[in-house]
Amino acid sequence: MNNPDSASNLANDSDAPPAHRRKTMLMRLALVVGLAAAAWSLWYLLFERGMASTDNAYVAADSAVITPRIAAAVAEVRVTDTQTVKAGDVLVRLDDADARIELVAAEAALRQARQRFLQAQANGRSLNARVTGAMADIGQARARLAASEAELRRAEDALARRQGLVGSGAVAGEELAQARAAAASARANFESARSAVNAAEAGRAAAGGSAEANAVITGTGNIEADPDVVAAKARLDAARLAVDRTVIRAPIAGVVSQRQVQTGQQVAPGAPLMRIVPLAQVYVDANFRETQLRGVRIGQSAELTSDLYGSGVTYRGKVIGVGAASGAATALIPAQNATGNWVKVVQRVPVRIALDPAQLKQHPLPIGASMEAEIDTRD
Repeated sequence: MNNPDSASNLANDSDAPPAHRRKTMLMRLALVVGLAAAAWSLWYLLFERGMASTDNAYVAADSAVITPRIAAAVAEVRVTDTQTVKAGDVLVRLDDADARIELVAAEAALRQARQRFLQAQANGRSLNARVTGAMADIGQARARLAASEAELRRAEDALARRQGLVGSGAVAGEELAQARAAAASARANFESARSAVNAAEAGRAAAGGSAEANAVITGTGNIEADPDVVAAKARLDAARLAVDRTVIRAPIAGVVSQRQVQTGQQVAPGAPLMRIVPLAQVYVDANFRETQLRGVRIGQSAELTSDLYGSGVTYRGKVIGVGAASGAATALIPAQNATGNWVKVVQRVPVRIALDPAQLKQHPLPIGASMEAEIDTRD
């Protein structure tokens, strides 16, 4: 059964003038817009207020640059670009012929240094025996000197007595001549004995000096502490290190990138051979406008999406650092704002966001991939 009131209202609306109908439609449109604005405001207050977002974000990582430590020819390259490696895997082998020759020479030098030390120890014992023998020779020479000195006194006393009796005729001329000869012989023996003492003392001084000089070499008492042995051991360690450095290993786990080395190539120390990118430890550098950084703090949570996987994969992250300078300030050619035609431009400052390793393992991200980041500054 039809309602007579409804029919009457419809008839009135259809019979209303055009101005009235336009006013009614505008009121209804204003009501819809107001409701939409209120709904959007409520949604913003509940979900978007305090959120800083940007689509100027990219994946980055602290990759390892692989360089040789010695100059050599490349004997073997075991990896290729995009290959996954573990820490410690062999990447490149260099020709080790020169390094092994130096290793053999260093081993021989160490043996020679030890032999010289042992020889010096033996010489020290011999020199000490010479010093002891020289002391005995000095004692014997001094004893002979004392005996010759006593004999000289007796001969001089006998000569003096005979010379005193020459005037009385009690001593014959031949006896006096014999006494003089005996005194001269005794003096000669005395001088010879004194020279022998001096020679023995000089020999003892020479032996002592040689022993002291030798003691400088063996003064440590320990062959392993001898300076020549220590230097030879250092040379041997350096040679062994050079041999070890002919095998270049991966310092971290990751993916090989930018391989620039070929078998047979002569490489120099420090020349880049390749990079190892740790895809399990990548992070995101998100460039926020400076006006968005007021509430950004280290430790705040973030949500990120990648152009690679789309909105279906959302990464969880955490702010681990805020850049100390804007991108313009660290550019190769920074902007010169001192000119008269300066126009203010909102600067962007990088914010580093760490990603969840479990999500990275499930959905790995390549270096340089574009991201969209949103930081919850209400944390």
